[in-house]
Amino acid sequence: MRNSLFLAASLSMSCLMAAGLSQALAPASGAEDPFLWLEEVEGPRALAWAHTENGKTLSALQSDPRYQRFYGEALRVLQAKDRIPYVSLGRRGLDNFWQDENQVRGVLRRTTLESYRTQSPRWETILDVDALAHAEKKNWIYEGASCLPSQGRLCLLHLSEGGKDAVFVREFDAVAKTFVSNGFELPEGKQEVTWVNSDTVLIARDWGDGTMTQAGYPFVVKELKRAQSLAEAHEVFRGEPTDVGVTPFVLRDSEGRIHATGAVRSISSFEHEYVLFGPEPIKLNLPKKGAIGGIASGRLLVTLNEDWMPPSGDTPFSAGSIISYDLAEWKQDPLHARPALVFKPGPRQALSGFTATRNVLILTILDNVQSKAFVYKYHQGAWRATPIPLPENASVGLTAASHETDEAMFTVSSFLSPTMLWYFDAATERLETLKTTPPRFDASRLVVEQFEAISRDGTRIPYFLLRPKSARLDGSTPTLLYGYGGFQTPLIPSYAGLTGRLWLEQGNAYVVANLRGGGEFGPQWHQTAQGATKQRTWDDFIAVAEDLIRRKITSPRRLGVVGGSQGGLLVGTAITQQPDLFNAAILQVPLLDMVRFTKLGAGASWIGEYGDPTIPAERKWLEAYSPYQKLVPGKTYPAPFILTSTTDDRVHPAHGRKAAARLAALGQPYLYYENTDGGHSAAANLIEQARRISLEYTYASRRLVDE
Repeated sequence: MRNSLFLAASLSMSCLMAAGLSQALAPASGAEDPFLWLEEVEGPRALAWAHTENGKTLSALQSDPRYQRFYGEALRVLQAKDRIPYVSLGRRGLDNFWQDENQVRGVLRRTTLESYRTQSPRWETILDVDALAHAEKKNWIYEGASCLPSQGRLCLLHLSEGGKDAVFVREFDAVAKTFVSNGFELPEGKQEVTWVNSDTVLIARDWGDGTMTQAGYPFVVKELKRAQSLAEAHEVFRGEPTDVGVTPFVLRDSEGRIHATGAVRSISSFEHEYVLFGPEPIKLNLPKKGAIGGIASGRLLVTLNEDWMPPSGDTPFSAGSIISYDLAEWKQDPLHARPALVFKPGPRQALSGFTATRNVLILTILDNVQSKAFVYKYHQGAWRATPIPLPENASVGLTAASHETDEAMFTVSSFLSPTMLWYFDAATERLETLKTTPPRFDASRLVVEQFEAISRDGTRIPYFLLRPKSARLDGSTPTLLYGYGGFQTPLIPSYAGLTGRLWLEQGNAYVVANLRGGGEFGPQWHQTAQGATKQRTWDDFIAVAEDLIRRKITSPRRLGVVGGSQGGLLVGTAITQQPDLFNAAILQVPLLDMVRFTKLGAGASWIGEYGDPTIPAERKWLEAYSPYQKLVPGKTYPAPFILTSTTDDRVHPAHGRKAAARLAALGQPYLYYENTDGGHSAAANLIEQARRISLEYTYASRRLVDE
């Protein structure tokens, strides 16, 4: 498989650029970077380059007979009529956003709980995004809506052109099913809008020169009244240009009553400062790594991502906990109210989700990467927890909850068991299965195992292995290793529908690694691999790869790595630090140039995770692993497949573009594909998603399965 067609698709550009490599490509940063022109997102030269690369990649992969089979199967799974239509629990019913072969862009629709319980719910269309895009001749991608809590009728719709994070905001009447005449309407931008009442919103957006941070987010909040122009909006808060961004917030209880309004300064990726509006603004004395989480049982909830001793008490709280304040006491004196503990994680536990319903608090936690759910009630001065008897040894996700009742919905899933949607009413303790995903692959011949690898510093790194029961432990099993390891985001077991159909059923193996930098074991698991110690994440990933080889599950010839965004950076470090361990690498919307990442897209907002390359000491540790700079002459890399999106305004496509161009200049094989739409998802609809997935598994099969 290392032969003509695959290599020809990758090498055609290299013949033109190979001369003088060592001198021309050694620094790859600043003024010496020969590929800076690829940072111009829609520059004609850059787009022409991407178009040429797409043609080579599609020619190479779509000509493989497996591609059409994978594509057909992926599309059938993604567009299946019997997949679960996930809903939100609103005042006016159950809302769902649905895409299929007829509704490519999607339709926002509504039903009742009684109808939803049936096999074929009756849906009422609220907004047809396909029809809207056709009528307005716009490439609309629906990015969600926020409805006025008191009545659920007036909603602020977020519409993106092509899937960018930057959105247009338009007021929509969900009962009349039409946009509000002369309603709130905001032009495109990275912006946050919050209802105060039916005639007032708080907005953080680009207000002109000097109102956006280096990260590309707003730091000025204004109040806008109905019928006012943006120019008439009244400024209510201003952060600092050095912030990541500023977001307005309105603190409401389950009845919709407002108890506070204010703004949240994101000082860094993980540090926040809350300011309450009033006659005199009040800066709350919460820890910087703390966040207000709403109101439950008449108490204000705060989550902690650091150990904290409150100024008004003598009892410390540990990172990963939830604390609460008596709401009346907090409103009277927010700086001196005394907090009480709600939840404290154990040594191998982490909070994974929570929400307040009308009368209770519902929590989901991870316990050694297994999920549990609880109802918390505040009674006689203390919080009491009651387990929700959902299936064990599975991942539990809190997908919907009502603020008007005590109803909630959970997904229950594992790698090999189809996802189930459960309904729970805390008031009556009713628990029932509402929906189940039909099996998408034959799991009877597969097994899931959990192992631990020993990282460079001796830390035990857990990972899950999905493999055929009959797999020979002789290093011959084609294996894909997936990881993320950043931003306190956990990777937990979930039903592997497409992976099972397109990869596992073919006799291959799949691995999910729980690396430091993620959130599987709480804030400390994340913070131990940040900034100067980020190399630990890369070490953990390599340790898992080595452990798979040591156990003879696979071998370097049969091992590939895959990851997206931060996970794309993870894959980039793996193949530049240990290229001999792998024979395939899939990098989805990756970060790769860590010397210039703060100048690309929203990169400056991640300084808290990685460090600041403008500070010499921090640039040193970034340069030590930055994959783009580590692509050098004299090494052989595992012919990576890099996927990006032109409209990705979060992780700039130049990361992937420049890495591909550099590989070409080095005479190294690679594949590159840049989807026009899709933003950071690299796919705007199910058709594009099926194409991307099919390209990836065709590539993986060519690299790891073929002889």
